[in-house]
Amino acid sequence: MSQNDNDIVIVSAVRTPFSKFDSLMADIPSIDLGVMAIKEAISRAGVKPEEVDEVNYGSCIPAETALETDIPGRQATLLAGFPAESISLSLDRACCTSLTTLRLSIRAIRAGEADISLSVGSENMPRTPHLAPGLRTGKRLGPIQLIDNLFELGYGAKGFRPVAVDAGEVALEHGVTREMQDAWALGSQEKYAKAFASGKIRVGEELMPVVIPRKKGDPITIDKDESPRKTSMEALAKLKPVYGSPTVTAGNAPPISAGASAILVMTRKKAKERGLTPLATVIAAIASATAPREIAVIPAYSIRKALAKAGLKLDQMDIIEINEAFAAMPLVSTKILADNDEKKWKELQAKTNVNGGAIAIGHPVGASAGRITMTMAYELRRRGGGYGVASICGGLAQGEAVIIKV
Repeated sequence: MSQNDNDIVIVSAVRTPFSKFDSLMADIPSIDLGVMAIKEAISRAGVKPEEVDEVNYGSCIPAETALETDIPGRQATLLAGFPAESISLSLDRACCTSLTTLRLSIRAIRAGEADISLSVGSENMPRTPHLAPGLRTGKRLGPIQLIDNLFELGYGAKGFRPVAVDAGEVALEHGVTREMQDAWALGSQEKYAKAFASGKIRVGEELMPVVIPRKKGDPITIDKDESPRKTSMEALAKLKPVYGSPTVTAGNAPPISAGASAILVMTRKKAKERGLTPLATVIAAIASATAPREIAVIPAYSIRKALAKAGLKLDQMDIIEINEAFAAMPLVSTKILADNDEKKWKELQAKTNVNGGAIAIGHPVGASAGRITMTMAYELRRRGGGYGVASICGGLAQGEAVIIKV
């Protein structure tokens, strides 16, 4: 595809490290993590806050942002030094959120409503409070009920099943066994460890440090993802499934994390005017959805929809990112994309999540879609260029996908 001045390009992409459940990052409000990513993203591009026409900000555990009375996008932009006149949008599309924000930023530029737009996703899942419904009207007798908003992610409140149950059952229906999912999880850990050791995942590219001040002593700096760990097939096999799922365990699912990501986009013409070298060109960005139970297959559907929109073939994609909400997702979706051809399935697996995924890195849900996009962009740059497609599932089988060229 030839370049033109109206292309939408990524000029800056950064994320914080993703935390463990019980780390020091667990006490940082997601809004503050978002502020860090916002400041770093525009600083790297030499863009001033007042030059950003629109900020689309995603966060999808409202119980946590409610501790600061919500509107996280507006709060984060003001705290990041943006002028009072700045335009921001806070939104929630489950795990898809920070690809939805990117798609909306792209849409604003194409519509002529913005020249420069910032896509942000931030989450602090460990900080999610317990909820105590009914206390406002008082409780005369009996125990107070507390609800854990993280347990099953609350889907049972309206009669939906835990996504781990849906994913596990659908995986088995597609011939993806528990052992296959454990093997993928082990591979995710091993690929990440290799990528980190080789310097691929480092501050200055994908990562920025999180600096935590202390009342006494030097500040604490977190400059790498906290969740990656060594494991084995034997250790993974001993873990019991969660929430009644037939296959999903704590070992083949990602850890509960905190983190933020930010991606700055503009037209190629604007990047030239500012002397910026694009990290990637966005070829297509789409949204999708299907029957709520089909969460493990929605990345495949999303990828096909994006390819059709771009007029490209799957074989043209040099790398693929499919978020590891569970190991079932990349396995089921690549099998569907391979049309159940075993040889093709193995080929697709080999180019999917080549540096590991959320099982190793963590999955702060509002930030993860941005993370897979920038992980893919930086890897393509290291390879000298090419096409990549990233896709993510969201609660009750929502999907997003993006195709980029470097």
